[in-house]
Amino acid sequence: MKIQLFQIEIIEGEVEQNESRIKALFEEKLEEDTEIVVIPEMWNSGYDLQHLEEKADIDLTRSLPFIESLATKHRVDIIAGSVSNKRDDNIYNTAFAVSKTGELLYQKDKIHLVPMLDEHQYLTAGDGVPEVFEINGIKASQIICYDLRFPELTRYPASQGAKIIFYVAQWTTKNVNHWRTLLKARAIENGVYVIACNSVGDVNNKKHVGNTYAGHSIVIDPNGNIVEEAGNQEESITAEIDIQKVAEQQQNIPIFKNLRPDIYKYAENKLGRR
Repeated sequence: MKIQLFQIEIIEGEVEQNESRIKALFEEKLEEDTEIVVIPEMWNSGYDLQHLEEKADIDLTRSLPFIESLATKHRVDIIAGSVSNKRDDNIYNTAFAVSKTGELLYQKDKIHLVPMLDEHQYLTAGDGVPEVFEINGIKASQIICYDLRFPELTRYPASQGAKIIFYVAQWTTKNVNHWRTLLKARAIENGVYVIACNSVGDVNNKKHVGNTYAGHSIVIDPNGNIVEEAGNQEESITAEIDIQKVAEQQQNIPIFKNLRPDIYKYAENKLGRR
């Protein structure tokens, strides 16, 4: 299965410009035999947090038809990153995925908000675990940026049969080593493919002066080997994955057969916030 990742700079607050850029990538860079395309987090407004009241989508009424049109025109499944999305008087960071026939396959809000970017002042946290959905006949799940730091979120869909975990992000260069290390860890500890699409460009936040978005979009196999990795500039990368490797890895190292949820439940009861 061939997967293509569009690593791009998201222009903060410029929804139409970002849409035009993404549309152009599908027109100019999409390879003929690509089956799934992945785009980054918050691709509509970027992290223009102070203006989300004006810039955020409203219950995906703009973003979903836009992605549906690309999916059906180009006959490709799309892991549609995430967008700022107003719903029930709150603004969420909402991930979604669309099939090549235009069907909404998945929708989920970011669960953990980034305190280092003051996200909690502008966004509402989601309250549902990442679920398993089927894309191109393969069970998968989709997780947003900071949620990568919480391994429990990946363990759930992996334990429910997900073969691929897609991560969409605007992860910064300051912590690019965390990005690469955590993604490899999620692949290894669950025996699944990890496919992560990041953005590039400057971080316009007073707490992150001089920082940039790291790029390094990446495809990692179930054994933790890097299949393909981007640099720190705009680019499109493609990777061929062999989904059978998931079954082989999980047979060789039977993580899920050896789980002890009875023990973990006790540990979780003891876990408290510091």
